[in-house]
Amino acid sequence: MHLDDRLQALADFVPEGSRVADIGTDHGYLSIALVQAGKADFVVASDKNAGPFEAANRTVREAGLMDKISVRLGDGLATVKPGEVDTVCIAGMGGVLMTDILNASQDVVAKLTTLILQPQSAAAELRRWLYHSHWHIVDESLAIADGRIYEIIKAERGKRKMPEEILLEIGPVLWEKKPPLLRHHIESLLFQQRRVAIGMEKSKRALSSKKYQKVKDRIKELEARLSW
Repeated sequence: MHLDDRLQALADFVPEGSRVADIGTDHGYLSIALVQAGKADFVVASDKNAGPFEAANRTVREAGLMDKISVRLGDGLATVKPGEVDTVCIAGMGGVLMTDILNASQDVVAKLTTLILQPQSAAAELRRWLYHSHWHIVDESLAIADGRIYEIIKAERGKRKMPEEILLEIGPVLWEKKPPLLRHHIESLLFQQRRVAIGMEKSKRALSSKKYQKVKDRIKELEARLSW
């Protein structure tokens, strides 16, 4: 099973011999690739929508992996029993929704050792949640697919000191590793913050607000991180 760079980055973070829940599995490509590569001994491929669930069922059946991959229909981690898996992969949704999914199934999360997350938005909020919830980030990577840059986060259980605010935005391990796409990533964050600032500058009330000053400060901090 050939994966695009985004899904391959998730697969690369899965520990060998894991039992995995692939939440929002879509067509089941990640689940199949993990089993075929020997990364996962067993996968729960779960999706809350009937179309992707049926597509994943079909793909898994055609791959002859029905004994290794259990395709399930349901919301978030509700399809997984506590202790059934040790690793959860969630991709293709916002960071806030990811925290909602994890908060909603704390009995399942309590038995996990590894989280592999690819937020489409609100990555800083997701990182903050991880550290508040006694997880910490052990690795991060960046990938480009369909012209868009994606952040992939690997977290393990264990309480650690909260990274500084700007590193919650950029990614503490990304800043430490400085991968080739890091400057592109920071420029993308800068574009978002500048767009917010331009929108606020149309209102005199917004211009005098603490939020506007916070946005301007964040722009300066990001600009300072473009050189190393």
